[in-house]
Amino acid sequence: MAKAQAMGVLLTVLVILATSAERAHAICNLSSNGIRACQPAAAIRNPTEQPSAECCTALAGANLSCLCRYKNAAGVWVRFYRIDINRAMGLPGKCGLAMPANC
Repeated sequence: MAKAQAMGVLLTVLVILATSAERAHAICNLSSNGIRACQPAAAIRNPTEQPSAECCTALAGANLSCLCRYKNAAGVWVRFYRIDINRAMGLPGKCGLAMPANC
């Protein structure tokens, strides 16, 4: 019985940690999953022509003004997500979203 309770507590802790880790990797309301959904259309090599519906949904919920501040941090995008920042900055337009004028 004690072993089952300990496993239950461990499982709960792991779920909380996984949820916290996902939030920790969010950038400007764009989760890691959202970034990964957009990666094929902004890939350094062989990008897809259009972003996926999942990518557009993620971008629609993102803070695009905030994302503009990251466009000069190309090394981070390349290193962690293999994303070409210039392609990435064009994705909102392909999704029918307007980028802020000062971006």
